[in-house]
Amino acid sequence: MDWALDWLLVCWAPGEVIADEGRQEEVIIRLARVGLDHTIGYLAGSFDAWKAAGKEADTILSVSATDLADQLKTDLLPVLDVRKYSEYISEHMVGAMNIPLDFINEHMPDLEKNKPAYVHCAGGYRSMIFISILRARGYKQLVNIRGGFKAIKECGEIPLTDYICPTTLL
Repeated sequence: MDWALDWLLVCWAPGEVIADEGRQEEVIIRLARVGLDHTIGYLAGSFDAWKAAGKEADTILSVSATDLADQLKTDLLPVLDVRKYSEYISEHMVGAMNIPLDFINEHMPDLEKNKPAYVHCAGGYRSMIFISILRARGYKQLVNIRGGFKAIKECGEIPLTDYICPTTLL
């Protein structure tokens, strides 16, 4: 299973987790680190049990940073940066809108349900959680940027703001 898909499965229902057997605690810790700390349970048997039971499943489209760079040459779709504001302000994609995952509810009026957008965080975990939450609310056109800001920066084809050391922002 692709690691991004693995993290997509984390938020299948409010407060419940789908994770590979033995990784439930790790997933709960990672969720708590990004402000989602009201996990109430997990699916026994992991996603395989869900599929075997014939339950409905969904997928999220993910693109590489290089594919994003190519796409942005012809199509100016919005990019949502779901990292914390301090991460965003220290360096980000030119033109990206900052909607931190832990403030998703406050930003609902800023999001258009029927418009496509690219979504990224630092490495890929928070963006998949962000998209999963919004999928459950009817947002079907969000595309994950695989590898997050790290991949965007390494790609070298997407304009970024100048880096500002976070300690100088205090």
